[in-house]
Amino acid sequence: MRANTAKGRTFTESARRAQIVAAAIAVIAEHGYTAASFTRIAKQAGLSSTGMISYHFANKDDLIREVLTETTGVAHSYISPRMEAVTGYRAKLRVRLESNMELVRAHPDHVRTIIEIALNAPKTPDFVDERFGLFSNHLREGQRAGEFGPFNADAMAVTIISAIDAMVNGLVRFPEVDATAFGRELADTFDRATRP
Repeated sequence: MRANTAKGRTFTESARRAQIVAAAIAVIAEHGYTAASFTRIAKQAGLSSTGMISYHFANKDDLIREVLTETTGVAHSYISPRMEAVTGYRAKLRVRLESNMELVRAHPDHVRTIIEIALNAPKTPDFVDERFGLFSNHLREGQRAGEFGPFNADAMAVTIISAIDAMVNGLVRFPEVDATAFGRELADTFDRATRP
């Protein structure tokens, strides 16, 4: 009897896809997006040929979409509960900034993979635009609630995102740096910049 999962796949097929995605994340994190060939991913996954990857994924873009679903899902699962545990726009901004830095230590390969794809994929992933909307909307709503001062929310969103990306890149390159301290400093900086 065939045990179906999402999209009619068997548990075995889903497990194989997950194995390939995990291997792709490891390869992209270690070697970069452009070096993530099916050959290298198959070797990382312990597969005898690239045929198994081609069986499960139409092409590299298809595989990368699944990799992004996995990596951004892990990031969301890490950050969201921390944000839900606090109330208020300023508190949520602080937690988001701190959690982004701590995520680098909790899931380094996932973070490296997200960065590699965002910087090198031929098409800009949707999450890049979604992140801008998330921050600018949060800032506007916080301004309406009186928790943030007067500033251009779009400009501040770009500034926050740029700061996160720069600090995350630094933490990825220098694993000895204290991510929690970096997160606290980043949160303090933007708390001062956005307060009424």
